[in-house]
Amino acid sequence: MIKELPKKAKIYLINNKLPLYGGILTAVFTGVAAFLLGNLSGYEAMQMIEIAIPRISMLLNTIILASATILALILTLLGISTGSESKLKKTHYHQVLSLAKFVTFNFVVALIFFQLFNIPITESDAVPTAWYSIVYWFALISSSMLSGLMVAVILMLFSTVQNIICIVGLGQDHKLIYTEEEEEGDDDEDSSRSSES
Repeated sequence: MIKELPKKAKIYLINNKLPLYGGILTAVFTGVAAFLLGNLSGYEAMQMIEIAIPRISMLLNTIILASATILALILTLLGISTGSESKLKKTHYHQVLSLAKFVTFNFVVALIFFQLFNIPITESDAVPTAWYSIVYWFALISSSMLSGLMVAVILMLFSTVQNIICIVGLGQDHKLIYTEEEEEGDDDEDSSRSSES
């Protein structure tokens, strides 16, 4: 499967293996745990919705707050990155951009689901009883997927922070730091591009 992907996608998957596997594993684990409850009738599903929705809303609220906090921390991370004595490769900034996209997606989807789950569906007489089962499974599956995405975001953040600690804090040589030869090569490429235009 990976051989068929474009080069950028392959690099992305290789660099983000841990976050992607962690997120998928979390989503599958929580989804399987919900699936083990078995099939519910409409009335049982309605009772389970009344129990589950406040807890799912709390989870979504936590994801929203965590995502907003992580987005703010990304700005701090960028300040540290640009203020570092070492010149960081574009790969680092692509990693931060990827993290920001995941966090923003997670924030927006969690906010939409938070609004949806605050609709008092169990109080409505217009909703057929058979729909409660669908709503219940939708709530469980969506919360499982958002939990998995949040785990992926946290693992991506960990990887990024770990890189910054190694580069800025410990002053170690790192694959994300330009070497003198690479800087000269980039300067030559930039000068040739500017002369062509």
